[in-house]
Amino acid sequence: MSDMQAEAGAPLRSQAGDDATDSSTVRPHRRSLFWVVLAIAAVWLVADQITKNIAEDVLSDGSTRPFIGELLQFHLVYNPGAAFSMGTGSTVLLTILAVTVCTVIVWNARRLGSMPWAVGLGLLLGGALGNLTDRLTREPGFGKGHVVDFLMLPNFPIFNVADIGITSAAVLIGLLALRGINPDGTRASDEKQDEAKDGEQGTDPTPADGHDPADGHDPADEPGDGQGEPGDRHTDEGPTA
Repeated sequence: MSDMQAEAGAPLRSQAGDDATDSSTVRPHRRSLFWVVLAIAAVWLVADQITKNIAEDVLSDGSTRPFIGELLQFHLVYNPGAAFSMGTGSTVLLTILAVTVCTVIVWNARRLGSMPWAVGLGLLLGGALGNLTDRLTREPGFGKGHVVDFLMLPNFPIFNVADIGITSAAVLIGLLALRGINPDGTRASDEKQDEAKDGEQGTDPTPADGHDPADGHDPADEPGDGQGEPGDRHTDEGPTA
């Protein structure tokens, strides 16, 4: 009995050990990805604010300065709306929305298991914080501040570094979604395969005695041990005269 218990317990201990190893490995990985999100966001936020301050110093006279010919030029404007001058009449609403988005990103970043997702959310958080900083600190007042835009392309709304981060994040997250990569690092195709395997295991039609009713054969009809073949006769004949 002790041998049977030892054999039965061995897989349980092994499985428990594997679960503990997976847990100890996943948690540090997720913590590191959380800091990746914050680091990318911080770098993008600093770059956005520095370039905006430079643009205000250099372009305050309203001039337009070419950088790459007519393809990319610098021209300073103050935008009360969202990225690419959208929603210009909803500054306060956009401020509330930006605060909500930043909070949701930070909250969910703790559960990330994918580096591409960490990069995407870091860019999104950095861009959102960049424009949110303008709305909280610039004129005409707290929550109503106008965003500094200064990058100009032909036939395109003027934008800034924060907008680049937001757009890049949207493209990257869209690609990840198309490829079926979840924020926790799993793939949608793997989840479907696991569900299919679970369904197959849970609907095994063969009963425990190994008899499949579909074959039309009943084990009760088979002769048992010690029985003769069908048709055999056992007669006790007395001594003949």
